[in-house]
Amino acid sequence: MLDERETIGHGDLSHDKLVEANINPKTGLATDYLNHFNEVVMLLELLSDMPECMADVLAWQPLSYADHFMNSNFAAKELAVRAYNAAPIAERGTFDTLTAEINSEVHMAQCALEDADPDRIGDIASEAAERVKPLIAEAGGVIHGHDTTPSSDGDAESESSQADIDALFA
Repeated sequence: MLDERETIGHGDLSHDKLVEANINPKTGLATDYLNHFNEVVMLLELLSDMPECMADVLAWQPLSYADHFMNSNFAAKELAVRAYNAAPIAERGTFDTLTAEINSEVHMAQCALEDADPDRIGDIASEAAERVKPLIAEAGGVIHGHDTTPSSDGDAESESSQADIDALFA
């Protein structure tokens, strides 16, 4: 019996089609998903100076990879979801673990912010953003097929962060 699961590099998930759609042809993952997390980090960072952002921070909800794409304006949204489903199990597992960690960190921050004294809101939000940003960078590293094991001098984090920035402006 043949495995009917689509595989990266074949058919509609060919290297060229994935590259054209801005999906990594090695991992089957797209950096566009990270925009969902970058949005909440931006809101957390603004919260000290713009307390009116509190409602937006508290309203932010996790979205699955598929939900993000299906609710986005990403041109190849169906292809992105299919490629994710066909992504190598190890990369997708690591990626899913990291995004679950991000969601957990944001949720904990939201709970802390709801109950915070007004003079602590900026600190709580800044600390949360600082915990989430490296996780986003690490997830970006997985998307780009980089080894995300931190080196002793922090190069892995800065390389994946730069790759994420480059991907956003590509």
